Amino acid sequence: MKKLGYRHTMYAAFGGYIVQALLNNFIPLLFVRFHTEFGISFSELSLLVVLNFAVQVAVDALSPVIVGRLGHRRAVYLCNIAAMLGLCGLSIFPTLFGNAFAGILFSVVLYAVGSGIIEVIISDIIEAIPSDNKHAAMSLLHSFYCWGVCLVVLLSTLFFVTVGIAHWRLLCLLWAILPLCDLIYFTRVEMPPTKTGGNGGARIGSLFSQGVFWIFICMMIAAGACEQAIVQWVSAFAEVALGVPKTLGDLLGPLGFSVLMGLSRVIFAGRAEKMHLRRYMLFSAILCVGGYLLAALSPLALPSLVGCMLCGFAVGILWPGTYSLAAERLHGGTLMFACLALAGDVGCTGGPSVVGFITEAFAGNMRIGILFALVFPVGMTLMLLLLRRKKQ
Repeated sequence: MKKLGYRHTMYAAFGGYIVQALLNNFIPLLFVRFHTEFGISFSELSLLVVLNFAVQVAVDALSPVIVGRLGHRRAVYLCNIAAMLGLCGLSIFPTLFGNAFAGILFSVVLYAVGSGIIEVIISDIIEAIPSDNKHAAMSLLHSFYCWGVCLVVLLSTLFFVTVGIAHWRLLCLLWAILPLCDLIYFTRVEMPPTKTGGNGGARIGSLFSQGVFWIFICMMIAAGACEQAIVQWVSAFAEVALGVPKTLGDLLGPLGFSVLMGLSRVIFAGRAEKMHLRRYMLFSAILCVGGYLLAALSPLALPSLVGCMLCGFAVGILWPGTYSLAAERLHGGTLMFACLALAGDVGCTGGPSVVGFITEAFAGNMRIGILFALVFPVGMTLMLLLLRRKKQ
C-alpha cells in the first residue's frame, strides 16, 4: 500500500507532541482524587512527577541505541504503545496490584518511556523532512505540545464536570485512544531518511569535543528550567501566594501560560523567514527575565499572574529554537537530539525543584522561590550572547 507523503508525516509528528503533552500533564489533574480515594500522601504524589522526568532522562540517554536498533518508524510505534499501556494501566493497575501507589507508579514508568522517546525522535523526524524553513517547522511542531496541554486540561475538566471525577478510570481509557490513533497514522505515512549517531550523524566524541555543543546543552537546561519553574508552581502560586480562587488561578495560570507559549511558537513559525532566530530568542530570554521579576515582585495579584503568563510567551521559542540552532550548526542527528532532550529534561526537573527548595527555606514564601529562579532566564540570556560571540 502506498504511503502518505511528508505532509502527513508532519501531521503525525504533531500528534506525537499532543500525546507527550497528555502524558506529562494528565496525571496531576488526578492528584487530589488519588489522595482522597487511595490515601496517597502528597510527598508520594510529588515522587510521581520526579519519577516521570527521571525516566524520561534515562530514556533520552538510551534513545540513540534504541533508535539505532529499531529505526525511527518502529521507535515511533514503541513510544505510542508504551503510552497506551501506561494510560490503560492507570485505570487497571491500582486495583490489580493491590497497592494503589505501586500500580500508579508502574503506569507512570510505562508512559514516561513513551514520552522520552517522543521527545528525541519526533524532532529528528521533523528536521529530516524536506522544508524551505526548518526553523518554522520546528517551532510549529513544539506549539502542538502547548495546544495538547490546553486540550488535556479543557476536555478532562469537561469530563469531570459532566460525567464525574469518580469515573476517572474511564477517562484514562478514553485518553489511551489518542496514542492508538497516532500509532495507526504513523503506519500510513512515509518516513524521511534520518541520521543516527553511527549512520550519518555525529559521533559522541565529535559532539563533546565542540565548545558550541556545550553552549547548546546549557541553553537546553535553562530552557527547560525557565518553563517548568513557572508552569509547575503557577497554580499553587496563584492560590497560596496571591489568594486567587483555584478555578480562576488555573485558567489564568497553567492554561494561560500554555496558550501564550503556543501563540509564541505559532507567531514565529508564521514569520520565521523574516525573523532572525537567535535575536528573537535573545529578546524572549530578556522578556522572560521581566516576566519573572513582575511575577515575584508585584504587590498585586493580577500583575503577578500577567508576569507568569508573559513567561509563557517568552519561553515559547527557547526550547525549539535551541533545537533548530543546534541542528543548523552541528548536524548531529539522533544522538544530538538525545543529548539535548536529556539536558532539557534535567532543566525540567531542576527548575521546579529549585523553586520548591527555596520556598521551603524561606518559610513558604513562594515569591522568593520564583525570584531565585530568575537565574535560569538570566543564564539563557548569557548563553545566547556567548553563542553570538562564538559564531563571530
